[in-house]
Amino acid sequence: MDVFEVIRTRRSVRKYRPEPIPDEKMNMILEVARLAPSAGNRQPWRFVLVQDADRKKAVAKAANDQMFLSDAAVIVTAVADPEGSAAWHEKDTMIALEHMVLAATALGYGTCWIGAFDEDAIKHLLKIPARMKIVALLPIGVPDEKPAPRPRKEHSEIFFKEEWQPR
Repeated sequence: MDVFEVIRTRRSVRKYRPEPIPDEKMNMILEVARLAPSAGNRQPWRFVLVQDADRKKAVAKAANDQMFLSDAAVIVTAVADPEGSAAWHEKDTMIALEHMVLAATALGYGTCWIGAFDEDAIKHLLKIPARMKIVALLPIGVPDEKPAPRPRKEHSEIFFKEEWQPR
């Protein structure tokens, strides 16, 4: 699948089959995050991979009871280190996480950006230092659904030439 097809077919998956991701495939997904660009090449991201069934359930509970998370093979907890990159640490981490999303999609896995969670509870569960910032959670797994594409705004509504065009 080329990158344009990956982007066109990516969906937010909220239903997963209880199947593991082979290490080789998971390492491919992780490697693209490692290679992502960052401001000043600071690479402020860290990722906690949650695969233990009980711990996945606890994370899902702390993510506003979004229990479908625990069905994914892994929940990636994307953590940003604000030290040395105060203005860009979260944005850089999001770029790295989206690289994971696209790689997972290319390999046939489903993902879903999760931004609703109790950060303090997840930090406690995963022993993440207080100064760190949890940016998002990302379940990755074998999809058990194929969501239809969501509507998108028209090209003319979001792209302007040379200057802002009021609507």
